[in-house]
Amino acid sequence: MSQESGQDVLHLVGPGENATDPGPESTLPVVFNLSDNNSPADVMDVLSLRPFASGEQPWSRSTRLDHVRPEAPLRPDGARLVRVAREKGKESVLAEGDGWTLLTNRWKNGSAYLAVSAVSDELAGSVLDASVKDATDPPKTDETSVEMGFWHMGMHGPSRDERAISADAWEDIRGNYTGAVAEALDQVMSLTREEVSGRLLLLHGPPGTGKTTALRALARAWGKWCQADCVLDPEALFGTPSYLMEVAVGDDEDENRRWRLLILEDCDELIRGEAKQSTGQGLSRLLNLTDGMLGQGRDVLVAITTNEDLAMLHPAVVRPGRCLAQIEVGRLTREESAAWLDGADAAAEIGPDGATLAELAALRKGERRPEVHERPASATGFYL
Repeated sequence: MSQESGQDVLHLVGPGENATDPGPESTLPVVFNLSDNNSPADVMDVLSLRPFASGEQPWSRSTRLDHVRPEAPLRPDGARLVRVAREKGKESVLAEGDGWTLLTNRWKNGSAYLAVSAVSDELAGSVLDASVKDATDPPKTDETSVEMGFWHMGMHGPSRDERAISADAWEDIRGNYTGAVAEALDQVMSLTREEVSGRLLLLHGPPGTGKTTALRALARAWGKWCQADCVLDPEALFGTPSYLMEVAVGDDEDENRRWRLLILEDCDELIRGEAKQSTGQGLSRLLNLTDGMLGQGRDVLVAITTNEDLAMLHPAVVRPGRCLAQIEVGRLTREESAAWLDGADAAAEIGPDGATLAELAALRKGERRPEVHERPASATGFYL
């Protein structure tokens, strides 16, 4: 290890660099840089790459798992442990066998990432298969929850975690929406995969009107034929082509794969009128995913929520044929609000313009409705 420009340089030597043993011609010298900011787990990531990068083990297989059983070893019987690193919420294991190297990163939330390099593709596949065999449990959900994926860009690339989230049945929350909105959502909730036309679902309207609540109910209503995934960093998704490709392509090896619904919340900057100038290629890539070449042959739907008025959105987003549905989720009328409160004394607090779902929930809890004569444009309301 030497110092160059104030940074530690770790030189990992492969067989091809040994002066007394030149090794096969296919091996290459490998140099990785590590700094004081790197953790032991980062070092193990680097060590796992050396056999593949040098050419000693030129075949690689990898996979991500959810709902990993705590007792699952995630490595074949007889594997030799090389390194083990534990940090808060994560365990990393580097193991090896004859002709192969395995890195396993396991997180406390039950997810895991496995990467194998080997001297042949068949060996890499067999090691990976043995490592993941009987390693996971089926998702634990009930009638009040739905399994949802959450995408984000991590330190080592795109990452997807699954969680069981609460989701009301649509018929139980239909009364949270004004008449026209409820009827429009009725049609969306009842769609089947054969009836999909248009790949973009746009819910727009003031904060606190229940857009997110409706999407959770939609994930439950479509659960048999569509997997719901929430993208936590949409700006990174549409700003990083490799991230977008991984999310868009999905698992092509799954013959029984469901459609996927990508949920992008509060994407005002991405789809408003000046988005092309302010976000660069983000808007173009979104449109390409919904009905461009990238979206061809991909069973992907995109649901976007925004607080922007429809007139403020980019015309390319709302053009006819692109949207599966575009629904303005607004306030309940005064009569609907009073019915929602079901005769509670708080009904006297409802103004002539009605109330949002968040305001009604607050009134039911005994909180007085704030007296606001004009809503500031930046108001966020209650998040529902």
